[in-house]
Amino acid sequence: MSSVTVTRMRQRVQAEPRRVLAKPFLPGEELLLPGVSRAALLLERIMAIPEAEVPALVLGMLRDFAPRHHAFEQLLHRHFDMVAHDIAANAVVSAERKLLIGAYFTHEYAVEAAALFNPSLVPAPDQTGMAADELRVIMSLRAVGEGHLSSIEFRSGVIEASGELRVDPPGPYLVSGHRTPPNSYSKHRFSAKLHELGASNELSGSVLAQLPTSFTLIELEAELTALEQDGPPPAIGFETLKMIRVLASSNYVTKFPDDSELAERVIFPAGPNETHGMEDARFVRFTHDDGAIRYYATYTAYDGFSILPQLIETTDFVTFAISTLNGAAAQNKGMALFPRLINDHYVMLSRKDRENIYLATSKDVHFWNDAVELHKPTRPWELMQIGNCGSPLETKEGWLVLTHGVGPMRRYTISALLLDLDDPTRVIGQLTEPLLEPDASEREGYVPNVLYTCGGLIHQDQLVVPYGFSDAGIAVARMQVAELLAQLTAAA
Repeated sequence: MSSVTVTRMRQRVQAEPRRVLAKPFLPGEELLLPGVSRAALLLERIMAIPEAEVPALVLGMLRDFAPRHHAFEQLLHRHFDMVAHDIAANAVVSAERKLLIGAYFTHEYAVEAAALFNPSLVPAPDQTGMAADELRVIMSLRAVGEGHLSSIEFRSGVIEASGELRVDPPGPYLVSGHRTPPNSYSKHRFSAKLHELGASNELSGSVLAQLPTSFTLIELEAELTALEQDGPPPAIGFETLKMIRVLASSNYVTKFPDDSELAERVIFPAGPNETHGMEDARFVRFTHDDGAIRYYATYTAYDGFSILPQLIETTDFVTFAISTLNGAAAQNKGMALFPRLINDHYVMLSRKDRENIYLATSKDVHFWNDAVELHKPTRPWELMQIGNCGSPLETKEGWLVLTHGVGPMRRYTISALLLDLDDPTRVIGQLTEPLLEPDASEREGYVPNVLYTCGGLIHQDQLVVPYGFSDAGIAVARMQVAELLAQLTAAA
């Protein structure tokens, strides 16, 4: 164990299965009879309920479920609107029956029922009311529910003058955001990603050729529809057109209600590449050269077969833009962005070969082609594989990089590297032992013997690290930065 003095804090964050998300439930996604969906048949049965019976059914449903959800009746109306097109045009639907229909096409999903882990920590955008020695923070978390489906949650909190992290109670509700296409797509980025996905051909080229440099989803769909009507037989163009639509829908914006609380917001998988989850978001507060602040996060999209690194952008944690990452270096899990430009370039840690840490540079945060090997596992506790544990933290001595290593019995531990400030391809310090390893209270859980973090921060000369333990919950540790840096440089 490292000789750095590590203090485990009292604060722990545990999963709360009582907090549930009301999601659309659409049985009509599969057909029961040729041309007739289950949704249409269900609607026929609901419409056959006598009007006199509807109020009591609605009253009971609201009594049982409204206290569990934010703006529940508005949510039911939205879910009704999703299936209203299957109701006969001449049918009269009362306000109460609309609520009932919305409820039949809604189900509760316990976002945290299986696990809650792998946090990252960043300063909050608004520090109003904080004393000089306090810091309001935002913690992202990976939540896992039924079917091992991962989503991204948040908590608010304050690092107090003592260095203790106080996480605010999350409240009773969860809300999902409203998803929309981006305002526009970049033809350059879109074309490059199609090439990377193996879908760059004469057909996709003909579609893009008709589009402006910056185009909307409506413009794209118009070209695709024209090609379907007047182009080659469907058997020839089906896969290309499918890939174009998949790529378009992998880039989207999620906006949460303005009156929702931070801890209520869940970024739930929405794109086709993340149908089985959004894993391990590494948030970073990025300062641009002009002083503008933007929060970025890399995460792993998983569709049940393959993984794809993606990017989240936000300024307020209310509206989030989600987009694909592009280039040969944007591969595999564990990408983590540095918090500012270095030599006029974005810089990113990655693990493109699944075993070693790489460092990539780019002039465009969405494109990553140039990467060099930075560090290989050399210690017994990391020989299986090594990776970063979040974005590097800037100190006077260098870039502090938390790492995770996998050793015997697939035990995950946390350690650290130190990189040169001006040339982060140079490793100038490395701990010879783990900084954190599972103690007796942290070994048991959904995935035993694992400590993992997606990012800590430095405040008042202390490194504060939230970390998941055995996928069972989140603990927090702190240590003096000066002591850690002394150990890193002594071991160099």
